[in-house]
Amino acid sequence: MSSRVSDLLGGLAPSATLAVDAKAKALKAAGEPVIGYGAGEPDFATPAHIVEAAAQACYDPRNHKYTPTSGLAELREAIAMKSKRDSGLDVAASQVLVTNGGKHAVATTFMTLLDPGDEVLIPAPYWTTYPEAVYLAGGVAVPVMTSEANGFRVTVEELERARTPRTKMLVFVSPSNPSGAVVRPEDVAAIGRWAAEHDVWVMSDEIYEHLVYGDATSVSLPVVAPEIGDRWVVVNGVAKTYAMTGWRIGWMVGPSDVMNAAINYQSQTTSNISNVSQRAAVAALTGDLNAVHEMRAAFDRRRRTMTAMLNAIEGVTCAEPEGAFYCYPNVTGLLGRDLGGQTSESSSQLAASLLETIKIAVVPGEAFGTPGYFRLSYALGDADLVEGLERLTALVAAG
Repeated sequence: MSSRVSDLLGGLAPSATLAVDAKAKALKAAGEPVIGYGAGEPDFATPAHIVEAAAQACYDPRNHKYTPTSGLAELREAIAMKSKRDSGLDVAASQVLVTNGGKHAVATTFMTLLDPGDEVLIPAPYWTTYPEAVYLAGGVAVPVMTSEANGFRVTVEELERARTPRTKMLVFVSPSNPSGAVVRPEDVAAIGRWAAEHDVWVMSDEIYEHLVYGDATSVSLPVVAPEIGDRWVVVNGVAKTYAMTGWRIGWMVGPSDVMNAAINYQSQTTSNISNVSQRAAVAALTGDLNAVHEMRAAFDRRRRTMTAMLNAIEGVTCAEPEGAFYCYPNVTGLLGRDLGGQTSESSSQLAASLLETIKIAVVPGEAFGTPGYFRLSYALGDADLVEGLERLTALVAAG
C-alpha cells in the first residue's frame, strides 16, 4: 500500500537526539534507573529574574494579541545590542527575525536562501538537524569529513575538496555540537576569506558562543572575516546561554533583502512567536551574564571529569572538548567485544545495548554523520554523570 503521507515528509528522518531523550525519559518514568546523556539542554533552572519578567508579561493585555511577525521591537533591539556587545557584530534591529528557537532559525535560513539542487557544505560530525533542514528546503547536504586528529576542527583544505560549482552555502558552527570543537580565530577568518573568494554563503550558528573553556575563544565569522560582505546569516538563541530551551526563542540575523524574505515566509507559517517568551528573552538579553558564568563553571568541572573517566575505559578515547557541553568519544575499540553478553558491530547497536543492559542513554555517532562515536552530554547532575560512567567502566572491565 502506498504511503498516506507526502514523499517529502516520508523522506525526513526523526531527530535522533530527541528520540534518545524521549526513550530515556519514558523508561525512567516506568521506574527504570536510566541515566540519560542524550539531551542537549542545561540541567539548570531559568534564572529567576527572567521567569519573573514572563510572569508579569502574562498580565499585560498587549501580550494577549498578535504582534509583528518579526518580533517585539524591544526584543529585536535587545538582540542587536547583544550581538554588538558579545561578538562585535554590528546590525540594525530591522535585520533581526525572532524565531521559535534556534532550530527554527536554521530551517528558515535554508528555506530563504536555497533553491532546488543547491549544495550545502556541513562539516561532520554535525548536529542532526542540519542535513534534514537542508533536505526540506530542496537543497543537497554535503558532509565534509573533519579529522579527529585535528580535534574535528574543519579546515579550508577540507572545505575546498568538497566544493563544487553547485556549492551555495557553508554551515559553520563553533563551538560545535556534538564534538565540542572550537575553531581558532585565525582559522575562522581564513574560512571566511575562502567563502568570500568563492561566493559561498555562510550560516554561522553561534548558539554555544558563551560555553567555551580554558584558552579557547569563540568568535563570530562575519566579524573576523569582513571580506564576506553581506553573504552571511547568523543564527542564535537564548536556549543554551540562559537555560531556556523550553521557552523557544531564537533569532536569525542577516542582510535586509534576505531578512525581508524570511519575515515574509514566517508570516505565512507561524505568525509571531509567543509574546510571553519574547518578554522573558528581553529580560535575559538586557540583564547580566552571571547565570551563564555559573553554568560554565559547572560544565567545565563536568567536562574534565567525563573526559578523564572515558579515557580510563579500555577501548575508548576522548579528546577534551573546548566548548558546548558534550564529549564525543571514539568507541570503535568496544565494537566486536562481548559486553554483558552482547556483541555490537556498530556504535548504533552498542548504544542500544547499553540502554538495555546498564541503563545509560547515549546518542550514537551515526546520527552525526560519523559512526564509531558516542555523544554524551555533561549537562546533567554530577552524581548521575559519574554513576553512569561507572556502570560503563564496570561493564567493559567485566567483559
